Amino acid sequence: MGIKVHVHQSHVQYTNGERIIEVEGHTVGACLKNIAVKYPEFGKQIFEKQGKLNHLFEIYVNGESAYPKELEKEIKDGDDVYITRLLSGG
Repeated sequence: MGIKVHVHQSHVQYTNGERIIEVEGHTVGACLKNIAVKYPEFGKQIFEKQGKLNHLFEIYVNGESAYPKELEKEIKDGDDVYITRLLSGG
């Protein structure tokens, strides 16, 4: 079955237009890293150089915020992970 990761519209350009990507993993971080292997440009956007989640993104699992330890959040087959982009500017 796998985990469905829903990519924010602003970043489907880095996933060859794929809006929902099914992956395997036991944590949000593992799933995102699996996507980054397949789509390296996506990885450059979502992760900071230290491997942390870019501060412009927020992660939800089954509709609930995964903050503050998004990448460590445990997930299971059938879960939905949503990547949202925070607005910035002024």
